[in-house]
Amino acid sequence: MDSPNQSGPQRSWAKRLGILSAVLIPALLSGCTKEQIATGFFPVESQGATNHTDAYTALWNGGWIALLIVGLIVWGLILWAMVAYRRRKNDRGLPVQMRYSMPIEILFTVTPVVLVLGFFFQNVQVMEKTIDDTTPGEQVIEVAAKQWAWDFNYETEDVYYSGTQVALDGTPEPEKTAPVLYLPVDTDLEIRLHARDVIHSFWVPAFLEKRDMIPGHDQSLHLRAEKEGEYVGKCAELCGEYHSEMLFNVKVVSKEEFQDYTQSLADQGNTGQLGPEYDRNWYPKEGAEK
Repeated sequence: MDSPNQSGPQRSWAKRLGILSAVLIPALLSGCTKEQIATGFFPVESQGATNHTDAYTALWNGGWIALLIVGLIVWGLILWAMVAYRRRKNDRGLPVQMRYSMPIEILFTVTPVVLVLGFFFQNVQVMEKTIDDTTPGEQVIEVAAKQWAWDFNYETEDVYYSGTQVALDGTPEPEKTAPVLYLPVDTDLEIRLHARDVIHSFWVPAFLEKRDMIPGHDQSLHLRAEKEGEYVGKCAELCGEYHSEMLFNVKVVSKEEFQDYTQSLADQGNTGQLGPEYDRNWYPKEGAEK
């Protein structure tokens, strides 16, 4: 029998932390699907959606893995220092003070520099594959943003679609009345972005890319849509009273279906392009009529 003054068996802080982690981590991850974890909690439909999404996802997941490893090391060292160097009951005065430690100073200097350089070069590589992609487009499509809808000029096919504002007034399934941007699958696309009035932003969450659209500063987005399906798009820049109703859909279809669609626009008489005559000129030239 243990004597009254003998302390019972105690678990170390490391064991307690290990047990707590073994319980909490599976509990936290149990509500996540494999697809969510694989895509880093980006939209699940983004997986393989374009030739850019995998690069974005790999950079995102790799960054989080690196940061979690560093975080676990730092948290572990903090907890170890708290336990190993805690003040005991019989301690008196201050512990031995150290002015500096050269190995620790070198570690704390070199490690952040290596991490920053690693992230920098990884970002540069991803940007070269995505944002800096200037692959000539087999299909050139102009997306014109306006308060509060979208126009689509299919320049290669010389037809257009003029969109109208989505009415979020309680009507069932308002997304069915949203403008639809058709994209052919497995085709190099050049999407030219143009704002007719105020600053807008072209955003298809599943494509993991967003571009601001500033009047007078057109830009292009080059990509390949690699998976057929329907995606949701929206304006991601506050552009006025009905910003929330500036929605659109994206349909990635086969090349044959894309040709049938553009031909249907031509049959409806939507030939030619919707040009700058539909822009709102905020800054007329000096001497021009107001």
